[in-house]
Amino acid sequence: MARNYNSELKDNSGRKYAYAFDLDVLHHYMFKSMIPFFKAGNALELGCFEGLFTNKLLTVFDDITCIEASSEAIDKAQLFLSDLPDEKKVHFINSTFEESDLEKKFDNIILTHVLEHIDDPIALLEKIKDKWMHKNSRLLIICPNANAPSRQIAVRMGLIEHNSAVTEAERKHGHRITYTLDTLEGDVRKSGLKPIYRSGIFFKAFANFQWDKLLDTDIISTEYLEGCYELGHLYPDLCASIFVICDKDK
Repeated sequence: MARNYNSELKDNSGRKYAYAFDLDVLHHYMFKSMIPFFKAGNALELGCFEGLFTNKLLTVFDDITCIEASSEAIDKAQLFLSDLPDEKKVHFINSTFEESDLEKKFDNIILTHVLEHIDDPIALLEKIKDKWMHKNSRLLIICPNANAPSRQIAVRMGLIEHNSAVTEAERKHGHRITYTLDTLEGDVRKSGLKPIYRSGIFFKAFANFQWDKLLDTDIISTEYLEGCYELGHLYPDLCASIFVICDKDK
């Protein structure tokens, strides 16, 4: 069945597509986690949504190419990033990753909460390796974590069948898999890429909708958020997201 990528971005009765926690908190710590691993040069962002994370990447890169399957997301991202300085360039391509025939190599390739949406993630990773990476390229992958404490609590509440289950609400948003660190690194290795670093991003005991309510109060301080981020380095398997850095295996 053909996928409707515009529909997958819309909120459904079971789950919002993007919570304030995702956009205001997790994006910040994703970017903070990535910065030490970026290489000089250009960047390919696979899945730009509405351009919010692209805007963060523009603080590091002057030349970014974004491939995005949703035409509505592209329209919003182009509008959001319409007033860039002359030295900053973002090239948008409305296509699925699988169908894109982009003939270019990139120094940095970035997938943030994207790989779990892919029908055949190993095939995509192989394409990235063979088509879009040169020998010194860097691939940075972040995915939601099946073992996040908030998710494990939901399992014990009877809301989710098991940690790695794909819920009906997630399926409506195009999720095909819920990764753990081991299964993510396993797919990376199967594709022929070389994982050089793995970690977690942000220790997370509350569900996204609970975080959104907390962020509207004075209960959560900046220091508390930083503490959750630092704790995530000690307990990567208990983080909101998991993070794997890959090089092209020489």
